[in-house]
Amino acid sequence: MSLIIDRRLNGKNKSTVNRQRFLDRYRKNIKKAVAEAVNKRSITDVESGSEVSIPRKDLSEPFFRHGPGGRHEQVHPGNKDFMPGDRIKRPGSGQGGGDGSGRASNKGEGMDEFSFQINHDEFLEYMFDNLELPNLVRKQLQDAIEFKYRQAGFNNDGSPDRLNIVRSLKSAYARRIALSGADRKEVRALKKELREMEVSPDDNDQEKAAELREAIKALNKKLKRLPFIDEFDLKYNSFIKVPSPSNKAVMCCVMDVSGSMTQEIKDMAKRFFILLYLFLQRSYKQIEVVFIRHHTAAKEVNEEDFFYSRETGGTIVSSALEVTREIIDKRFSPTDWNIYVAQASDGDNWEGDSSVCSKILTESIMPKVQYFSYVEITDRAHQNLWREYKTIAERFKDRFSMEQIKTPDDIYPVFRRLFEKKKKSIQ
Repeated sequence: MSLIIDRRLNGKNKSTVNRQRFLDRYRKNIKKAVAEAVNKRSITDVESGSEVSIPRKDLSEPFFRHGPGGRHEQVHPGNKDFMPGDRIKRPGSGQGGGDGSGRASNKGEGMDEFSFQINHDEFLEYMFDNLELPNLVRKQLQDAIEFKYRQAGFNNDGSPDRLNIVRSLKSAYARRIALSGADRKEVRALKKELREMEVSPDDNDQEKAAELREAIKALNKKLKRLPFIDEFDLKYNSFIKVPSPSNKAVMCCVMDVSGSMTQEIKDMAKRFFILLYLFLQRSYKQIEVVFIRHHTAAKEVNEEDFFYSRETGGTIVSSALEVTREIIDKRFSPTDWNIYVAQASDGDNWEGDSSVCSKILTESIMPKVQYFSYVEITDRAHQNLWREYKTIAERFKDRFSMEQIKTPDDIYPVFRRLFEKKKKSIQ
């Protein structure tokens, strides 16, 4: 038996297409490897490429096989050891062919798992596959920075690339009809008169018939002199620049850095927000990110301070929500912006402050935001802040989500649950 496998070198620009086909074929394996890599990596290395391994059982290579062809008759020998219906015992350990795994064997040969590298962009593509910002809508902006060109009628002058062929031909046809209408009408009348004379021939009408034919010929010659298309028939598309509705959005990242947040909890919170930041940067061009850190007091900080500052203190969560409300009121009008808030905390809060948080959220923040996500990073029992937020989640079911993270392995699955694509309801 012979096998035919195409191992020709790829032509120009062909390897990229083949690689994409390969990635699509093993998409499930790659997504699993990416999820494992996100959980194991350090904060600074979360977005780099990765090595992906594919199990041997999932590997196959298409090939052509030449069969024996023709018609053959064979007699197969029987055996004296087994009868139909007998059960055959499984070979003992070490007696089968090796497969590259399990216990050592001196027989057979196997194949290891296939490993390959995916680059930075491919890694992020699989990491954020099928995620989106919930409830994102197009807003009309007063100071729009997005414009698009819209057709606004036709002009008699313009560049050749804007020539409207159909409109030009219609204009030429209308001109020819308008200029030749009287002549065509006269031709039809002369032809009718000539047909009547031919039906009832008369020797005296021969001369007149010849005159009619000459008149028809002269009129047809005149009609042919009309140009098929003239310069003033040409019509060009006219475009005007109009402001376009935009998907502009802002994400307010609120992180607790109080003394109750251990370094391990802070690292998990930072990892969650780094995933969120990478997701926003990759998926949305027009996105503003606001970073807010808080302990007893809250303040807006830059990206560097948000992720790496070591400031700490007590815990008053309402201070962060108050700063978030002020930023939204001053800089991000709900009529112009899609507003999102993501908060991470260990659940600790100063006694009596959780009710204040609930009031600020229900009265000042939730009516203005598209989506609010709360992540509680703790393996202990939930405290009063979680219970207060639970009532808000029941009230704003489609726009408020809350999840708990206990270990670093929970971060990526929780992130995907918070920002997975929601099925669109049919109105």
